[in-house]
Amino acid sequence: MRAIRLLTTITMLILAGCAGLQSDRVRFDGLSGCPRQTAAMLAAQQSQYGPLSDTHTLECALTVLRDSQDLALRRTSLGSRLSLHLAEREANPDRREKLAAEGVSLAEAALAQGADDDAAVHYYLAANLGLAVREHITLAMDNLGRLEGAMKRAQALNPDIDHGGPLRLLGALYLKAPAWPSGIGDLDKALELLEKAVREHPAHPLNHLFYAQALWHEGDEASLSQAKAEFALGEKLLAEGMWGYSKESWKKEFAEFQQELENDL
Repeated sequence: MRAIRLLTTITMLILAGCAGLQSDRVRFDGLSGCPRQTAAMLAAQQSQYGPLSDTHTLECALTVLRDSQDLALRRTSLGSRLSLHLAEREANPDRREKLAAEGVSLAEAALAQGADDDAAVHYYLAANLGLAVREHITLAMDNLGRLEGAMKRAQALNPDIDHGGPLRLLGALYLKAPAWPSGIGDLDKALELLEKAVREHPAHPLNHLFYAQALWHEGDEASLSQAKAEFALGEKLLAEGMWGYSKESWKKEFAEFQQELENDL
């Protein structure tokens, strides 16, 4: 089987009990220009915050949530989702890790307050955690199980979040993780989950990219041909879709895998 790089947006490794994650919050500029918002307003509008939202809007919303003592709001996945969107578009590595680490903390707080049945909380916990530690792999080798557990919990509760996000992330985890006995890597599981993500959520470009990587990893000619087709479809969906601020970082992932495909010829 081929060796394959780690995805830039996901790592299969996490820190035990989140030890070692950044603890300082990122300070935002320009907050004087934020609209007047209450916790109730934020809760009512939370579905509006996503990759199409500008950075200032997300920063204002996260600031309100940080200062809020509203337990109903803090029990939701909103804080961890805001943190993830901000972290993914942050160019400074230190600020990116701090934002992702805050997303982990907010998700853990939501779980502690009774959100265990909320699939989104588990999903954004895993996504933030992967982003927070992606530059610190050596610190995380003993903790594959926790990330797997968060993703499996999200999948069991609602596999359709974020266009099949739990299927996509769990499939990528099984693809990238070391195989038994040192890890939980399993190419068959990866292919099954990622094929399901593509079948049930065909509009999301990363589903096709991740499935293409799994097929490429399989190594035979038929799989390579299918991998190229999935890659081409994912590229088309990325170019034509409204993916907001996520588009640039995803373009880099496609470009990096395209180089691997070309090197394989």
